[in-house]
Amino acid sequence: MSLTQRQQGAITLAGGGLLMGTLGVFVEEARLGALTLVFFRCLFGFLSLAAYCAWKGYFTRAHFTRRTLTLALISGVLMVTQWVGFFDAIHRTSIAVATVVFHVQPFWVVLIGAALFNERLGADRLGWIAAAFGGLVLASGVAATENLQGHASYLIGIGEALAGSVLYASVTLIAKGLGNLRPHLLTLMQCAVGVVCLPFIAPLAAPFDATHIEPMQWFWIVGMGVLHTGLSYVLIYGALPKLTTPIIAVLLFVYPLTAIAVDAIVYGRALSLAQWAGMALIAIASLGVNLGWPLFSLLGSGGRARRQAE
Repeated sequence: MSLTQRQQGAITLAGGGLLMGTLGVFVEEARLGALTLVFFRCLFGFLSLAAYCAWKGYFTRAHFTRRTLTLALISGVLMVTQWVGFFDAIHRTSIAVATVVFHVQPFWVVLIGAALFNERLGADRLGWIAAAFGGLVLASGVAATENLQGHASYLIGIGEALAGSVLYASVTLIAKGLGNLRPHLLTLMQCAVGVVCLPFIAPLAAPFDATHIEPMQWFWIVGMGVLHTGLSYVLIYGALPKLTTPIIAVLLFVYPLTAIAVDAIVYGRALSLAQWAGMALIAIASLGVNLGWPLFSLLGSGGRARRQAE
């Protein structure tokens, strides 16, 4: 039985999310600093995406205008910085916590977009956003006293993941302004920025010597570039045009849920009940914002119905 285009898209997007959910294991097992990890992710991601784009015939002059290259350069700096912060956040907190905190980025897109383009948010969307950030407090674990006493590194990790979510939201808005530029090419150019810039930055922060990397570490490093930057982006970008917004909004949570499960199974770091409640709040609020669910209007109508019944 052949699958419909929508079914193919759903399976592909879910597959990309499942693959991305294993990224944290590669970060942990590579046992290298965030700057070094991001450099090699950019290098092998660039090589794999360049091969794919060449195969698909995406390298045409029309895609590389001065405006496109300028915006891609800016987004590349933001994306590479975000990757560094996210990887360091995993080292400082955990795969699950860093991933859940990072996944408030859709709400930054809404807020930044409203600020830049004078869009009216409305009470319902603001309510969902407030609920999401309430969920963030629970999911991050900062409300748990044991995570804060003498654990400045943990708080720094939370801050890095949160800052990374803001940077990624900015990248998303830039990508919208690039119109018909294929996202594969944008990611390729972002990786190129990391390949060119990070070798000059990394030695200033930490030793940067590839000769000291062991064979097994190369497995994890190459995997991050080929699997989590090449293959996963091809799967995700290829699936999005085939799906409606409601399906995309639901399937995007395959990534964080997989990361949570992987962290618990591989490292025994399960989320607490409060953190699960925070994750649920973020997920529900994300669906509410993306799908336009009413919040206060529903609450108001419910109150009116009760008063009429009385």
